[in-house]
Amino acid sequence: MMIVEAPRLRLRELTVDDAEFVFRLVSEPSFLSNIGDKGVRNLDDARQFILEGPWTRQKRHGYGQFLVERKEGGVPIGVCGLIYRESLDVTDVGFAILPEYWKRGFAYEAAEAMVQYGRSTLGIDKIVGLTSEENLASISVLEKLGMKFERIVKMSEDDPGTVLYS
Repeated sequence: MMIVEAPRLRLRELTVDDAEFVFRLVSEPSFLSNIGDKGVRNLDDARQFILEGPWTRQKRHGYGQFLVERKEGGVPIGVCGLIYRESLDVTDVGFAILPEYWKRGFAYEAAEAMVQYGRSTLGIDKIVGLTSEENLASISVLEKLGMKFERIVKMSEDDPGTVLYS
């Protein structure tokens, strides 16, 4: 199911047919270092992650991570979506794009479309961005979205600190 379109992209719900792509994305060294290990070790894990993981099992309608595909050719290039972070009581716009599609504006385009969707369709007043202090590319996208550094938060006990932009 299509969620939102951007000039060059479509964002749609993830299905088990996307397992191969999800496995590849979450196995990327950049994903592991910037977002974290999701415990996906093979295609069966990827299918299970799609069916039962936090990306698709958000309690609130319209939330979750969605597949980002190029309109031209329908090629999947990443994920982008809105995740409700209960521990912080905030909605976070999250995104991950395969490295071969970096530096082309796709992360910004997907995130901007998702923020607009969150505000206009879901009625969310405040959407934040969460990332590591070292992830300068994501920080750049968040700043381009008009967000500014607010504070450092801890997402878990072992989190050294995550920057929150709003």
